[in-house]
Amino acid sequence: MQVQLVGLLTKTNDPIARMATISAILYHKMDYFFWCGFYRVQGEKLIVGPYQGPAACQVLEGRGVCLSAMQRGETVIVPDVEKFPGHIACDSRSKSEIVIPVRDSTGQVIAVLDIDSKEIDSFDDIDRAYLEKIVEQVFTS
Repeated sequence: MQVQLVGLLTKTNDPIARMATISAILYHKMDYFFWCGFYRVQGEKLIVGPYQGPAACQVLEGRGVCLSAMQRGETVIVPDVEKFPGHIACDSRSKSEIVIPVRDSTGQVIAVLDIDSKEIDSFDDIDRAYLEKIVEQVFTS
């Protein structure tokens, strides 16, 4: 899958187009991905970007897994969203989540990749490692 993504992402340097392609490929290739997409940083808020899956929250602010990953600047894995203080439930079918910060060429967090699963404990350090490599492609030439 990573080879397929790299091949597709070389067609443009536009980060939004790359985010759209990444979300589509991941969503359709990974059976346990219930929702897969990006939220873009706008000040202290996150605004929905390209995604695949059911309707998303348009704006995230104040709390939640995505904001935690953005503020900490590191990947956050949540085995059970019901146990995450301040979790924002855009869809009650979501049971576990992984969120990976996306950095621009200067190292600034400009977005997050958010992936939800309908199953508890769907994500691990292997997911983290591969997804972190994939989000690096948003700004790689």
